[in-house]
Amino acid sequence: MSKSKTAPVVLITGTSTGVGQHTAIAFAKAGYQTIATMRDTSKKDELLALAKASGVKVKVERLDVQKKKSIESCVAKVLKKYGGIDVLVNNAGAGFLGGLEQTSDKDLERTMEINFFGVWRMTKAVFPHMRERGSGRIITVTSVGGLIGQPFNDAYCAAKFAVEGMMEAMAPLAKLLGVQVSLIEPGPINTEFVNSTRASSDLAAFTAPYDAIVAKYMGATGNVFATYGQTGADIGDVILNAATTPEPDFRYITSDFARQIVAPKVVDPSGNNVVEAFAARLA
Repeated sequence: MSKSKTAPVVLITGTSTGVGQHTAIAFAKAGYQTIATMRDTSKKDELLALAKASGVKVKVERLDVQKKKSIESCVAKVLKKYGGIDVLVNNAGAGFLGGLEQTSDKDLERTMEINFFGVWRMTKAVFPHMRERGSGRIITVTSVGGLIGQPFNDAYCAAKFAVEGMMEAMAPLAKLLGVQVSLIEPGPINTEFVNSTRASSDLAAFTAPYDAIVAKYMGATGNVFATYGQTGADIGDVILNAATTPEPDFRYITSDFARQIVAPKVVDPSGNNVVEAFAARLA
């Protein structure tokens, strides 16, 4: 627990909708001083209404993970006011639907900027304070798309693969320094994220031979979401568990269906074997 406070502090990115919103409520219910950040704080009303209905309070702060100065300013403000950050939840993200030929440089840069560089910058801003204190948790929401590539998600999977590599490389050393690192890997989630992804993607860019292929793929994907999709609250509960369990796993694949998706590739679902093996070499 951080100095000069009576309850642990969690800082969560991307809380205006979906997983981030429900994660903020879950932590507040668990007694955390909850700093819920979002790029556009004019979108805070839904979160604040949900908090009021749940009988809890959250503190909304502006933070744009695409801007280094915004990150540094918000982190400095939280550290000054609360004395420390016990849990960082890297949740802010953006999807994009497109294959190699349908993804412009601008689309690629935006997808990498939010999903990878934003996580890198946030973690780099918070980690030194956890390291100096010798405790803390860094929890990052990635996706099964960070473990196994999926058609028409080329840029998104590239970004999530990058986050997975960063955190897997970091985790053994962080653990020796007292900081636990975990990844949250959902499969399909029925939140606003899916609608935002479709809205930001130009389906008209799919000309022959891709148009028929993507139409078939999108139809199958819609059925998967309807049948197996989790809720934002489901994922929020997984994140809270990763923050509060005494010995957290490195990897949390959030549903049986998600585990089926990655089963052909992943032999260590918890991810602990890799972390422990390298931690032993560093000790």
